[in-house]
Parts: sequence; structure tokens; C-alpha cells
Amino acid sequence: MLLLDLTTVAPRERVEAFRHALTDDLVPNDIRHEEPGSGIHARMELWRVGGLELFATRNSGFEVRRTARHVRHHRNSPVVSVSLQPLGVHRAEVSGRQLLLGSDDICVFHELSARAYGWSGDGGSQSVMFDMHRLGVPVDTVVRASLRLRASPLHGLVLNHLREVFRDPARLEADPGAGSLASATTELVRALLLSAAHAEETAEVRSVMDDTLLTRIMAYARRRLADRDLTPERIAAEHAVSVRRLYVLLNEAGISLEQWLITERLGKARQMLASARYDRLTVAAVATRCGFSSPSHFSRRFRAAYGVTPSEWRRLRGVMTVDGTV
Repeated sequence: MLLLDLTTVAPRERVEAFRHALTDDLVPNDIRHEEPGSGIHARMELWRVGGLELFATRNSGFEVRRTARHVRHHRNSPVVSVSLQPLGVHRAEVSGRQLLLGSDDICVFHELSARAYGWSGDGGSQSVMFDMHRLGVPVDTVVRASLRLRASPLHGLVLNHLREVFRDPARLEADPGAGSLASATTELVRALLLSAAHAEETAEVRSVMDDTLLTRIMAYARRRLADRDLTPERIAAEHAVSVRRLYVLLNEAGISLEQWLITERLGKARQMLASARYDRLTVAAVATRCGFSSPSHFSRRFRAAYGVTPSEWRRLRGVMTVDGTV
């Protein structure tokens, strides 16, 4: 069911239409748009599958913030939302922790906890809403789990399950097995939350986490190249290790973190500048999206790495071969 398509709404009415579609008076939030007025675009859809609500949106940059004041006002049956991020790099804040989320992440919010969520530029989200009582997981457990979902060995299983659910939700609505699917999905999410909340308390999980630490660190950093605050201290804190332990691990693998980040960011920028999809972005905007603090610093690094300036590389795109060489 289509909830909202802002292309059919007058520009002056889009902010209110967006707010009305995303929330209501029973679940208040503060919503801030990156480009108020006619710069807002959004398309929101809703499906009901066996008692679960599935919500999908693709919209321009925004942030929705739910404060402790908002939490005091909630519906009779509060929900836990479990979301995927199929498009864009998303920002979240839970219990004072800043998170960046990509397509391989699951995001969990409990309606009875404060949080912030949003993204810059064009982004998309797919969410399943679970009745708090049906899910049967306490608020503090949900919040604790939401900060360490990848610590659970069930993360990949649940991620792939949710992706499949959103492959064709309209077809699932009318399927005779919708009720059983809803129950199975609820049980899987419950298992993930309980597993993540207590994952590192078992020797077996600690061993697996240690063995995969370097892989997880590199994957984490790649998903967050746009974040200029991606410091060694932050990376170490996100993986519950000391900065010294982080550098020892990287040195053993022959990796210089600072040089690796620059190389990865330059590679991402090179791809963006060669893609027609990002033609509307200035070189400075590309630099920002790839985590560089200033356009001049980016240009110097780019020229040193590739022998041409970013602008020259973009102009050369027209004579590139398929593999990106000239």
C-alpha cells in the first residue's frame, strides 16, 4: 500500500505530509530535513504480513530524533523496529553511541528508548515493526543488543531472512503461509536480540570473535569511509579493544591504518568521479562523501596517487575502457 509520494504533494505542504506519514500524535518525534521545502522527496509504502507491519521508504536526507520527553508519550502497544539500509549510509544514535549503518547492517530501535536516525542525500530503509509484548524482550535487552548485533552468530542468518522478506512483500501479504512467516520472523529476531545481548559471555563466541576481529575491523572501516571521525580510538572502542591492541593486530597483518584508509577513500572517490550517477556532485562534495576534510587535501592526495587531478580524471571518463583504465 502506498502511504506517500511527495511528487503528488505541493512543495509548501511536503514537510507536513512527510511528518504525518512517518509518525503521528501517539508517537511524537522531532524531524529535521536536509533540504526543507521543495528539496524534499519521499516515497513510503506499507504492507501487512501475518500481523507484522513492513514499512519501506526512499527519501531525501533527514533525521528523526526521539527524546526522553517523546518516550513518555507512546501508543498502547509500543513497537520494536528492525530495519535494513538498502540505500545510503545511515546514521544512528543509541544510548549516546554514534553508529554508521550500511547495507550489511541491521538497525534495531525500541519505541520506549531515545534514539536518532537518518541519512544525508538519497537513502532508503526497510523496517519490520514488532509488537513489544509479542516479541517478549525487555527494553534494556533490546537496547543492549542493538549496539552489538554483529557479535551474534545469528546476525547473517537474520539479515538474509529479512532481505528475502522484503524481496516481494506484496506477494507475501496474500500468501496462506503469512501467519507462520510472521511467527518465524518474530522468533528469529527474538533469538538475534537475546544472542547479541549476551554473545560475548560464552567462550565459544569469544574465540570466534577473536579469530574474525581483523576481518570485522576492515569491513567496519570500509562501510564508514565517509565518516571523517573514523579514528583509531573510535574503531578500537567499537570493537571493544584498546588502541594498542588494534595497532598490534594491524601491524601483524602488515597494514598501516592511516595509509589504508587514504587508499580506500581515494579508490572510492575515483569510482564516484568516473560514474555518471554522481555527475551532479562537485569535486568538493565527492571529497566530503569519501571522508576527506578539505577539497585541497583531497586533490593533492588524488594527484599523487593517480597522476591527474580529480577534475581531470572526471573529464577523462569519456575515453575510459570498461575496466576504468584510459
